[in-house]
Amino acid sequence: MNKARGFTLVEVLIALAITAFVSTIAYSSLSTVMLGAEANEDAARRGYEINRAWMILSRDLEHFVERPVRDEFGELESALVGGPAARFPLSFSRGGWHNPIGAPRSEVQRVNYRLENDVLWRDAYPVLDRADDTEPQSARLLEGVASVSVLFLESEAALQGGVRGTQIETRNWPENWVADPSTPGSLIEPPLALEVRLELEDWGEMRRLYVLPPL
Repeated sequence: MNKARGFTLVEVLIALAITAFVSTIAYSSLSTVMLGAEANEDAARRGYEINRAWMILSRDLEHFVERPVRDEFGELESALVGGPAARFPLSFSRGGWHNPIGAPRSEVQRVNYRLENDVLWRDAYPVLDRADDTEPQSARLLEGVASVSVLFLESEAALQGGVRGTQIETRNWPENWVADPSTPGSLIEPPLALEVRLELEDWGEMRRLYVLPPL
């Protein structure tokens, strides 16, 4: 009568070793796939956030209107101002402020774009001519922004002298667009176009060129 033969200790150890080896490879492959999927998801989420911020800025500038305002100090402020010499990198009036319930307010709105603690913010005021207690509604647009700067095109002559093939040279455009500070109450006409530059901590520098209406 034949006796059933079991596994020897050596065979069991070999089987365990093979199983452990295969499991290690499988886990490593799965971990790599999961990390890759997470990285792709993070990149997609970041791309969406960046595109959303540009979309909001683009929409505001497309609805730019030449409407000066009074700030909370009672001082006149041009329809568009910006740069290091201004209070905000970019501040302007925009039309098309949706009013679905027909509230007694203007369809023109004043908006500011500012950088605070590496976050790009958009401020929108409920009225055009502000009182000293007027507070804006602030929206957190984009995180991880190292810097924001704006260059302004002041004349068609400057544009014609700065075209290289299909590229527009903006290095000589002024970085400030403010009224003459020596003349209180003075205003400055809006530029023909402007270039917005965002330096992102992860994606580097991004630029967008905008021509202001009605051009």
